[in-house]
Amino acid sequence: MAAPETLGCGGGESAETLGCGGESVGGGESAEIAGLLERCAFPDPPASIGCGLSGGPDSSALVALAVAAGLEVTAWHVDHGLRPDSGRDAAAARAVADRLGCRFELRTVTVEAGPNLEARARAARYAALPDDVHVGHTADDRAETVLFNIGRGGGLAGGGALHRAVRRPLLALRRHETHALCARLGLPVVSDPMNDDLAFARAAIRHEVMPALARALDRDPVTLLNRHADLCADAHEVIAGLAAGLDATSAAELAEAPRAVASEALRSWVAAQTGSAQAVSARSVERILAVAAGDRLATEIEGGHRVARTRGRLRIEAPGGPNGRPS
Repeated sequence: MAAPETLGCGGGESAETLGCGGESVGGGESAEIAGLLERCAFPDPPASIGCGLSGGPDSSALVALAVAAGLEVTAWHVDHGLRPDSGRDAAAARAVADRLGCRFELRTVTVEAGPNLEARARAARYAALPDDVHVGHTADDRAETVLFNIGRGGGLAGGGALHRAVRRPLLALRRHETHALCARLGLPVVSDPMNDDLAFARAAIRHEVMPALARALDRDPVTLLNRHADLCADAHEVIAGLAAGLDATSAAELAEAPRAVASEALRSWVAAQTGSAQAVSARSVERILAVAAGDRLATEIEGGHRVARTRGRLRIEAPGGPNGRPS
């Protein structure tokens, strides 16, 4: 998209202002912003969009670039309450939004401690955000997600790091570019210590697996993994088109379809029936196919849901349903 020459308040301010703070944007910053915007996938102005704003560099750069693109931006921050000082992140996010002249919305959610904290916090966050929210995922985030999904048997959709529930206009940018932009603009960003806690799988992938892969290949793995993701996404699009015509509740249709098509139909069906943001693992799909084939009576899948078969038809039962656990 064409990049305006200003970083103003929704595109309507003077060419030399940054947000509503009155600080000037020099020629270097303007050229840098224009170059980054050429690689972003924002809608054309004038348009109103919502952006997830954690207060960190990636999401802050997202908001800054959206404003520079001439869009009317509302910044959304979700406080998970997972740390005693989580209010600091909310204050930082509000400061960034104020600096850039954006509307700011704060939402608070409760995420109890326990297993699968990352997934549950992510699900709670997206449930609190607008359905069409834009997020600041970069090429580095996508590469890390590919490895995470491969590690949990995510199939083609996982290999493509697909996430159609949100919009990701910064996927052509690198993390070092978003961090550098925030530093150049002097945005008051913060760092979430959970991003460096190796007890969380995504942090371990970022800080241990990716550097090890770079050493082993003697190449930048981010570029390679994004290329892999593009190929997987292309293949997934073809399979998803075929799966859309399949009745995933019909054991007979599942048996007749190619396995990849049947598996994709089941993933889509489970997601639609449960409303869960948590992807169905390859292992769960295998067990559901076994139920469809009559090799087992029922199976439990993500979120505690139960898939069972009656007279050649599959059904999903909510957690804690009357039929108990699968055989």
